[in-house]
Amino acid sequence: MPVRGTLRRSELQPSGSHVGGHWAWHDECVEFSFATAADIRFGVGRAREVAGAAAALGDRPLLVTGRHPDRHAQALVGLTPVAYVQVGDEPTMYDARSGISAAVKAGADVLVAVGGGSVIDLAKAIAVLVANGGDPLDYAEVIGDGKPLRPRSLPVVAVPTTAGTGSEVTSNAVLASRDDQVKVSLRSPVMLPRVAIVDPELTLSCPASVTVSSGLDALTQCLEPYTSRFANPLTDGFALEGMQRAGRSLEVVAIDGDHLEARIDMSLCSLLGGLSLANAKLGAVHGFAGPLGGMMGAPHGAICGALLPATVATNIAALRGRDPDNPALAKYTRAAEVLCDAPVAEAIEEWVLELVRVLDVPGLGELGLTKDRIDEACEKAARASSMKGNPIELTDDELHFICEASM
Repeated sequence: MPVRGTLRRSELQPSGSHVGGHWAWHDECVEFSFATAADIRFGVGRAREVAGAAAALGDRPLLVTGRHPDRHAQALVGLTPVAYVQVGDEPTMYDARSGISAAVKAGADVLVAVGGGSVIDLAKAIAVLVANGGDPLDYAEVIGDGKPLRPRSLPVVAVPTTAGTGSEVTSNAVLASRDDQVKVSLRSPVMLPRVAIVDPELTLSCPASVTVSSGLDALTQCLEPYTSRFANPLTDGFALEGMQRAGRSLEVVAIDGDHLEARIDMSLCSLLGGLSLANAKLGAVHGFAGPLGGMMGAPHGAICGALLPATVATNIAALRGRDPDNPALAKYTRAAEVLCDAPVAEAIEEWVLELVRVLDVPGLGELGLTKDRIDEACEKAARASSMKGNPIELTDDELHFICEASM
């Protein structure tokens, strides 16, 4: 559901500078577009709406789940799939091809994805590729032909069972190519799910390691869009709210997975991060995380957690040294206020470093990166699409520092 807006900053909001008790106004326009799922339903118990949402979109649902769909039985009540697709790890080109075959053979006309980001990404990929025809590599970035997807897709009902990726409200799907040791994306606004049903109760059965990994991803997916060069007033509001909720609840759910209020906070953080990244892009953490995921096969959220402290520190230092008037510096300060009640940008560096220590997040070395592959990782990160959203262009030395400091 795209929304276009043009706001005159001079009429609606302060620039952020305050002189002599009066705001200093600027006259430039803020222009942005915003797109998301057509129908977002959030709340405890909303999982019981899944069958009805699917029935409103088609008669022959294909169900995509993870390894243990029985954990989320409440989301499957009343649903009669014509076929099943299961994915255990992050989806591959092979998984997409297998899912397409299953959907076509069963004559599926709607997809229901109940699981983590990998499950939802796979469902979105199957839905758009069934409608467009061809092979995933025809449309994939980097290693494929990169052909544009035509504006058609089977409808998707996305039901996340983890609080991390926000895939239920994003317009891309990440697929791994094991042959090339890389993860690539399919991207199109038509890939936005038709219905996103976010029920925090579904995350109660999430294992502690997945809770931490996905939670760090959700936090990063609020901080990076907030400081992105493509941020806009809508994404700023979503990202700040998401960070506030992660700041008070990420450690709580890591210790007490049955804490429903904290699970609600993290589910909202994930959803708000998805809304933000889909419309304001990401940054250097995800610029590295994509290539590193393909190189190491480690969990995406764990990679993000390992990279976050050094990336935040490097970005702030680079902004202070080369672009001190960049609005992202003020945003890092605001993020520090929200996360650790300290009105100094650098305070967020210490807060994040302590967070990953408390959560016992492994470094990149423990996750599988060897020193002889740091150059390769930096070269791939520099070309990654997520790097375009970083608030400042980082030098080769800065990229190497991030990678080495995160080992």
